[in-house]
Amino acid sequence: MHEPPLKSDARCPGVVLLHGIARTSASLTRLQRALQTSGFATLNVDYASRSKPIVALADDIHPAIGRFAERDAPLHFVAHSMGGLVTRAYIARYRPARLGRIVMLGTPNSGSEVADLLSGSRLYRAFYGPAGLELTTATRPNALPTVDYPVGVIAGNRFIDPVAGLFFLPKPNDGRVSVQSAMLAGMADHIVVKASHTGLPRHAVAIEQTIAFLRDGRFRLSESQEPASLRRSCA
Repeated sequence: MHEPPLKSDARCPGVVLLHGIARTSASLTRLQRALQTSGFATLNVDYASRSKPIVALADDIHPAIGRFAERDAPLHFVAHSMGGLVTRAYIARYRPARLGRIVMLGTPNSGSEVADLLSGSRLYRAFYGPAGLELTTATRPNALPTVDYPVGVIAGNRFIDPVAGLFFLPKPNDGRVSVQSAMLAGMADHIVVKASHTGLPRHAVAIEQTIAFLRDGRFRLSESQEPASLRRSCA
């Protein structure tokens, strides 16, 4: 597992970033930079998302996160897509002592209807592996414990693929995950932004709202509000 460079100022709250299936830490680079500018230390973890079941992936990322969690500061998680499920599995197994807040962007908390459609395909099984088979609506709702920590859910309502977006997913959706499926029982807050599934971690409003939730435990009330200043010192 490759561990990208992190900003490790011990005075700053930490944020672990986890990418989605078949993605890499590079997909979260813009979000990571915004978090660093806002005064958070970051650990943007690469993991072999297609190689193992979700619980085993949580085991794989534990050494890096365990070391990062030794800092004397709150530890937050920000995760895209399946990374949110890996986060839930990780917290259930290795809950950090100073666990803070969690933001999930486009996470299929109730499963993905696209996975339902494609999971019987040999190509899908070969490409997405064991974790991909855990993303169906039949398996996902009952596989992980309920949350007892503050979670903010950001869902998208724009799609690039018109076939999936128009015909196979409940509306509204982001082309991969419906807004309904992204919702999570026990979440502290949720918001819908005008972004596609892959675009969520790069979307300016989604990034602003992520930072707002990590700071305050809630999202800003309106996208039309002036963005809060991104630059903040944790000295």
